Amino acid sequence: MKRLLLAKFLFAFGCFYILSFISVSMLANSLLKEYLVQTTAESMYRETSRVASGRLAQRVSDNTELSDVYDNLSALASYQDTVIWLMNAQGEVVLDTGQKYEPGTSRSISGFNPAEWTGNYYQRGDFYGSFDTEMLTVASPINTDLTTKGYVLMHYDLDLLDNQRYALMNVCYLVLIVILLLALILLAVYVFTVYRPLNRVAGAAAEYAAGNLNYRFSMDNEDEIGFIGASLQYMAGEINKSGEYQRKFISNISHDFRSPLTSIKGYVEAILDGTIPPEMQERYLKIVVTETERLNSLTQGLLTLNNFDDKKVLLDLQEFDINEVIRSTSATFEGICRQKGIQFQITFDAPSLIVSADKGKIQQVLYNLIDNAIKFSYPNSVICLETSEQHDKVLVSVKDHGEGIPKENINKIWERFYKGDSSRGKDKKGTGLGLSIAKEIIQAHGENINVVSTEGTGTEFTFSLTLAHS
Repeated sequence: MKRLLLAKFLFAFGCFYILSFISVSMLANSLLKEYLVQTTAESMYRETSRVASGRLAQRVSDNTELSDVYDNLSALASYQDTVIWLMNAQGEVVLDTGQKYEPGTSRSISGFNPAEWTGNYYQRGDFYGSFDTEMLTVASPINTDLTTKGYVLMHYDLDLLDNQRYALMNVCYLVLIVILLLALILLAVYVFTVYRPLNRVAGAAAEYAAGNLNYRFSMDNEDEIGFIGASLQYMAGEINKSGEYQRKFISNISHDFRSPLTSIKGYVEAILDGTIPPEMQERYLKIVVTETERLNSLTQGLLTLNNFDDKKVLLDLQEFDINEVIRSTSATFEGICRQKGIQFQITFDAPSLIVSADKGKIQQVLYNLIDNAIKFSYPNSVICLETSEQHDKVLVSVKDHGEGIPKENINKIWERFYKGDSSRGKDKKGTGLGLSIAKEIIQAHGENINVVSTEGTGTEFTFSLTLAHS
């Protein structure tokens, strides 16, 4: 089994790292560049507007000495890392802070057209070939009496703006690296809280798939993965128990079928080969019939339990007197009770107790419990049959005075084919299915059956039925 979950997660994490750097380097770089251009242009425009509206630039319309204006604008340009021009109405540069001031000199800018600035207060480029590098240029008109007397232009080298952008991008990269390093904490949390527990569950699943149902692993998680792990272990344990039960089931049923089949085969062969004389054949044929009936009883019991296992049993619910059913069922054991000197002591809480249940199946429960009680009772003892009403329930009790059940075997009596050692010694006709069938029938009714036993004193079985209300 390829365990690629961590590799996939690391690959996704690596892609996240790469895409994060690409996004920051492209998107953030572009947005930051536009932001710096906008903010710088706005700042420059405020300065040029202030200069254009002041008395300083108004002197450009006069043919006066501009040396003092040059000094002031040079100081401002030096402070702002810019180059400031004063242009007259004809588009000639009369003052340039980037060059030494020479009174009475001017130069024209080829291609300069003030109409191009309509609707936009800044441009990017070499400004009609005036510069060797890309510049950010802002222009403000000098207006006097609604007449444009000239222009104030401020130029800023975009290389300086790129330096600012690079410095800010380095900060962005540093913050991104810190964020991505912190994201490694999430990776560590994933490894320790998800991947490693999930890996243990996957390893356990592989062990169970290979047939090692006794494999056990520890899960300290109290989350969904811990629940899955605990459920997986429980499921494996139940499957293992089911497998052991099936092996035991096959072993028991093989034993219980083998004994009567061996007897039948032996007696029939003895009759056929003449080992048994004709005058004695009737006796052994009766034994064969008895063993055949035993096999039929065993087969019928298995079919009954199989129907309950498949959840396909439909109960024929009806109202009947449970006291009358107890009387009629106990009467069928009159012959065997006479042989062992056993008597029934029947006690009813009321002359008639009407219950709602499947009459035929409840008769089978009573038959199995009474038969079991007779089998384990001491000779010349008493079996107590009792009914009592409690709230909306009727409790039916079958109590014998006999060998009892050892404490360590109490929980085993409901298992299929289970027989106490004393039963195997005294009565080999039992199938070991009677109590299993009784429990399945009572549970199918939604009721309970319990047992209380004291070794050497006796055993009491009690089950409940629903009281009918007409």
